[in-house]
Amino acid sequence: MSLPNRHNPYRFDPYLERRAKIDYYADDPFLQQVVRHFAKGDFARIDAAARAVSQKASYRWRDLADAMARLEQRPTLQTWDAHHRRVDRVLRPAEALTLESEVFSEGLFSRRTDPLTRIVKMFLIYENGEACTACPLVCTEGMVAVLDAHAESAEAKAILEHVKEGRDGRFGVGAQFLSEIQGGSDVPANVCEAVLEDGAWRLFGTKFFCSVAHADYAVVTAKPRGSEAVGLFVAPLWQPGHENQRRNGLTVDRLKWKMGTCELPTAEMTFEGMFAYPVGPLDRGLANVVGVVLTLSRLTVGIASAASMRRAAREAAVYAEFREAFGQRLTGFPMVQAQLADMDRASRRTTAGAFKIHHAFHAPDKDERRTLEARELVMLQKFASSEDSTETIREAMAIFGGHGVMEDFSCLPRLFRDSAVNELWEGPRNVLLAQIHRDLHRASRKLAPREFVTGLLRGADAGVVAPIAATFEELVPLEALPIEACRRWDQACRALVHAYQDVALAEVEAS
Repeated sequence: MSLPNRHNPYRFDPYLERRAKIDYYADDPFLQQVVRHFAKGDFARIDAAARAVSQKASYRWRDLADAMARLEQRPTLQTWDAHHRRVDRVLRPAEALTLESEVFSEGLFSRRTDPLTRIVKMFLIYENGEACTACPLVCTEGMVAVLDAHAESAEAKAILEHVKEGRDGRFGVGAQFLSEIQGGSDVPANVCEAVLEDGAWRLFGTKFFCSVAHADYAVVTAKPRGSEAVGLFVAPLWQPGHENQRRNGLTVDRLKWKMGTCELPTAEMTFEGMFAYPVGPLDRGLANVVGVVLTLSRLTVGIASAASMRRAAREAAVYAEFREAFGQRLTGFPMVQAQLADMDRASRRTTAGAFKIHHAFHAPDKDERRTLEARELVMLQKFASSEDSTETIREAMAIFGGHGVMEDFSCLPRLFRDSAVNELWEGPRNVLLAQIHRDLHRASRKLAPREFVTGLLRGADAGVVAPIAATFEELVPLEALPIEACRRWDQACRALVHAYQDVALAEVEAS
């Protein structure tokens, strides 16, 4: 019975105290099991590294991420200084500066950090959402990879050293400026111009989506004058010796107003003779962008999606264990039990799948078939996991009832908005599905569609594999897919990703 009481004694304190004490890694036996499975004999070292970074990500970095998410903390643009000098400076709150500095000080892309340790640490960092760290990390990772392979000039090598190993205790932050107003994913349609003047390259034109607008350096696409080939360049965003004072031949025209990743400054920029340095052969820029830069970004979206799902499922479970309604805890209702179980399983299978794909991608000495499989898995996971993440976070918000949409009640609304952005950046679903079809169509003479499916789904139930393989066998040979076939292709690709994740989850749980 509930009698009137004008001094309502209800408090959320027990829930808040429980939530505040959670250690993302130490309190997640499943994640530890995933790390043990993929680390093999190196588990003790990687486990220790994970526990150390989790102590930061779960508490101090979590609080910094929450603090910078407030509306009044959004990045702003200072176009001019007090003395009428054009500075185009992106202003961010102290929390963002501190968090970025501490995260990058982990040296995640240093030659001292192996791929598995790096991705375990990034997973834990990504449990805090974008927080103006997720995109800078993945952009810097892509920059390091492409410069590792193709940096030739002394300037490009110096940039690589700064973002990879740091300088004077500070690590450089990288960005990727690819998209133009006429199309984001359609990189071949770029018209930004690169001009060789007095032995130096200068860039002219506009870029419409420049995330990490506060970065030190950017990988930029542009076409050399008179050429239709997309070249790839790396450029400092400030004049050397005048960091944060004089821009390197560019203006920041405005900051974007986005639904999600709001702590991350994304800008429209105009290049007015920006000095830049070629990265690899100029007629191979598109291949290097897609094969290295975008592929790594898409791979990491899968990790970030899994991390957000893991956080969301846990947040919902902790709240449901605390909250009472209609005389019992939420965990006593079968419908809630089913929702919590579904969210937990979705987060576990996505996490297991993300680590398995990461392992396959970084496997040494891959043959032509394994390389193709890894490339397609990255794209398959990118679209499916990002959408699964948004759905799982939405389900988690529903456990909170009306509190689920309150921006200051939990991290879930912020994670939800960030996840929706992840669905679209680095290639939305329709672009990736079309690319996967083109890739497999071209490769079908060497690798039959059925063999591609059965090779990926070794260990899966035959009843699950058969319809997926049959659809691939029917649709891959087609030059173009009619509308109804497109719908079936979408469904079959989703089924393939989920079946692959289920195999990965079974492998982890059996280890």
